[in-house]
Amino acid sequence: MELWGDPRLAAQVLRSRRDGCSEAALRVEPLDDARQVLRLEQHIRALPGVRRLTIDAPARRVRVVWDAARLTLPALLQACAAAGCGAQPLRRDSIDDRRVEARHDLLKRLLVAGMCSMQVMTFAFVIYIGAVDMVDFSTRALFRWLCLLVTIPCVGYCAMPFYRNALRDLRRGRLGIDLPVTLAIVPVFAASAFNTLRGQGEIYFDSIGMFIFLLLGARYLELRARHHSAAQSDAALDAAPLLAQRYGADGALETVPAMQLLPGDRVRIAPGDIVPADGLLESAEARLDEALLSGESGPVLHRRGARLAAGSLLLGAAIEMRVERSAGLGAAARIEALSGRALRRRRRMPARDGKADRYVLAILLLALLTALGWLLVDPGRAFEATVAVLVAACPCAYALAAPTTLTSATGALAAQGVLVTDAAALHKLARVDAALFDKTGTLTLPRAGGNHAAQRPCPTSLGNQFEEQPCPETSGGAENQPRPETDGGAVEEQPRPEARAALDALRADGIAVCIASGDAPERVAALASRLGVPEWHARQRPEDKLALLAALRAVGRVTLAVGDGSNDAPILAAADVSAAPAGGTDLAQSRAGMLLLDGRLDGLVRARAAARKATHLVAQSQRWSLLYNLCAVAPAALGWVPPWLAALGMSASSLLVVMNALRAGRAASAVRRNTQDIGTGRAAHDPLASPTPGRRPGPAASGLGRRQAASPNP
Repeated sequence: MELWGDPRLAAQVLRSRRDGCSEAALRVEPLDDARQVLRLEQHIRALPGVRRLTIDAPARRVRVVWDAARLTLPALLQACAAAGCGAQPLRRDSIDDRRVEARHDLLKRLLVAGMCSMQVMTFAFVIYIGAVDMVDFSTRALFRWLCLLVTIPCVGYCAMPFYRNALRDLRRGRLGIDLPVTLAIVPVFAASAFNTLRGQGEIYFDSIGMFIFLLLGARYLELRARHHSAAQSDAALDAAPLLAQRYGADGALETVPAMQLLPGDRVRIAPGDIVPADGLLESAEARLDEALLSGESGPVLHRRGARLAAGSLLLGAAIEMRVERSAGLGAAARIEALSGRALRRRRRMPARDGKADRYVLAILLLALLTALGWLLVDPGRAFEATVAVLVAACPCAYALAAPTTLTSATGALAAQGVLVTDAAALHKLARVDAALFDKTGTLTLPRAGGNHAAQRPCPTSLGNQFEEQPCPETSGGAENQPRPETDGGAVEEQPRPEARAALDALRADGIAVCIASGDAPERVAALASRLGVPEWHARQRPEDKLALLAALRAVGRVTLAVGDGSNDAPILAAADVSAAPAGGTDLAQSRAGMLLLDGRLDGLVRARAAARKATHLVAQSQRWSLLYNLCAVAPAALGWVPPWLAALGMSASSLLVVMNALRAGRAASAVRRNTQDIGTGRAAHDPLASPTPGRRPGPAASGLGRRQAASPNP
């Protein structure tokens, strides 16, 4: 426990608060009964400086806030041990992240809106009865005032996110989807309040409350679905442990912070522990659960000398491992960095486009025409009809279709070993019709021993001239420089077991496949023949691959690039969609829009099928929402639909879109089950990846010619 006094280790689990306190989240075992929970609470509250304690027994989580000047983390852990519980601090990223705060904030607004709307309906019922049974004027006036008072929190607090979003969009020169919502709430409330003050005229407090409540309910469900999918993508971030058991110089075991592990250190991993860093297995064999890193559902058996990835869970007997990469440079850390990049780039998701802005403008014009028409026919009904049009035509469901569907599919793919770091990639993948594949390390297995890569030439420039320097990395990107032709005694490269079936599945789905490699022509030709790829290009420098990509785009192709080396980074960055295996170089992974965590090419088949299904669901949801709007606007403009009924229909359409979006995640999971045969010699049948209409299944030429031996560049 004294290790947790190390400031560098404590910094990974403690969150500093503005009031000078520290906060930590602990995973505590056991918490099986109420007596154990009570005993733990008593021991922690007896500590000096404890400000707040929250125990979540079902989740085995404890959160503590304390005065950092009076209490330390080791003392807190000792108190847990004295209560008979083992406590393990969690990374500070798990404490009150923005998703939890956003969900709690929206839930509070939803609950307040629900209570206010129900109370307003109760008061409004008396007013409606009074119109028939001749309730006296003073009673009706009292209940009108009660409706006003109860609606104020609903309009002033619950609907505040709509106002902020509308104002933000106007400042950016856009007509956001919350602008019609704001125009449907504020003027109606102002008119109802004015009529209450003067004691006559119609009031719509019940319609306002119901509208806000239903709209918040639909958005809360959308937020829950989006956060659930994002949580699947982030599941690997807590994979690496904070402590490790290392053998010292005298051969004795010592517990050290995992961040202090260096290449060459020998560590022991106990059953049920997580691999703390990337390394080489020194025991005879090990069974690991790599689901969080690669999506592999079953245990993976590794033999002596195999590379183990940080974040894997050890199943079975204890093992020994030689550290190959420091803890901060392992597989889990790379996934965390890429996931962080994905979070920063989520704004690129096509959540809203120009169509939504034009649609909002059309709504405003339609509402204006409705108001003018009723002012000429019956001015007393103009206001109600205009509000009904604004509510019925609200494009909320249309705008929710793309982000909720793509987020659901992205989260499901992350759980299957395909990490989508750029949401726009999944949106474009459904339209891809040409793919360029790197050869060595992408279509082929890494060579045994890895010594061949230790001195391979590594490009330091992407110009026409390269400086050859030894590369320290030994995984991925083994063709960073065009090689001279070799003699026939060279060891033949072996294609990945799943490569042929994966490429066949992509071609059957209407994608033209081409190999672009920096290797010698005879090697590229041999591999292309084994994989059934009719088109290949040898001795390709980075600029040559970019020229191939430009030629494909010139004929209107949507391109996919797959590579693992640093020399593939330019084409990965330039392609419409790009993917890199997890064993590739850091530069290649940073430029790719998708990361194949298990390195298997069948992940592309799953991603393509999931993208096609997600695109279909987006279009379907948008058609549904537009159909509802078209059907509801005309009756609303004619005065047949009151505002409260329009609000109910609008919320129902948004809820339908959210429920339909969740199908994308289930469909992606179904694709995983239907592609299990890839790599075993049997082609997978994927019901979601039907051939593109108008394309004949089978090899499709990309339009660059059949077989090209080499680039004209020397």
